[in-house]
Amino acid sequence: MQENNQKIKCTVCSCKYNGIEDCICNLNEITVAPFPDTTSRSKDETICSNYKCAHK
Repeated sequence: MQENNQKIKCTVCSCKYNGIEDCICNLNEITVAPFPDTTSRSKDETICSNYKCAHK
């Protein structure tokens, strides 16, 4: 994949990597993975594997 200045927009306010003012993920990259114990046949079965709760 080609390197670029890609922005990851995120509206999950409970994630510690989400910039609350601009809704831009602060990570350089994320991993999108299937929910545990699924074979991922639709977009609803995937999650951001980098999520960390900001309220801990």
